[in-house]
Amino acid sequence: MRLLLVEDDDHVAAALSAVLARHGFTVTHARNGEEALQAVLPVTDGRKPPFGVILLDLGLPDQDGYQVCGKLRKLTTTPVIMVTARSDVRSRIHGLNLGADDYVVKPYDTGELLARIHAVSRRTVSGEDSAPAADRALTLGPVTVELPTRRVSVDGEVVQLTRKEFDLLALLAQRPGVVFRREQIISEVWHTSWEGTGRTLEVHVASLRSKLRMPALIETVRGVGYRLVAPAA
Repeated sequence: MRLLLVEDDDHVAAALSAVLARHGFTVTHARNGEEALQAVLPVTDGRKPPFGVILLDLGLPDQDGYQVCGKLRKLTTTPVIMVTARSDVRSRIHGLNLGADDYVVKPYDTGELLARIHAVSRRTVSGEDSAPAADRALTLGPVTVELPTRRVSVDGEVVQLTRKEFDLLALLAQRPGVVFRREQIISEVWHTSWEGTGRTLEVHVASLRSKLRMPALIETVRGVGYRLVAPAA
């Protein structure tokens, strides 16, 4: 996989590039925002394969990393993982709202970073290989989530969900096994910030577990968020 590393510190970039290379990545290093934007532009001869993931540092010398993320999202659908020392919730929410696919806070564990890279790349491949989300049904063991009709059934029996309950279930069900951060869920389902909405999310998760009669379907990942655990058929 080709990976674009946007990092202004050459020492950090060299060390991380070496680790990524050992795990099979071909790394292109961009030292600032302008280099990153130029790197993702299409080439006329078509010989340059696209990047699989972009690792974007926010502390860049020429442009704010958030601005770069917004510009990247207009140029490419390549997954963007923000890598930064900014750990506050508002910064993470802002990054996700701009189109980042994930957010890793420095200092980070290399194993976690690699896992996140593989996770966002799997989501992209899955999305490319499958039908558009709005036109398909998801089967998760006895649970069927029909996206076009917004209907959910368990063992063939229709379960009545509220609009937000369905949106929450559909979000998790499209990426079973993937951990969604609480602030990401709030942003995508409620279109607002995490502050003051956390209890609402917990209530909706509890309601889904009860209505579907499957408490283990949605797993709480302590300190992070939630993921859907696909049951056996």
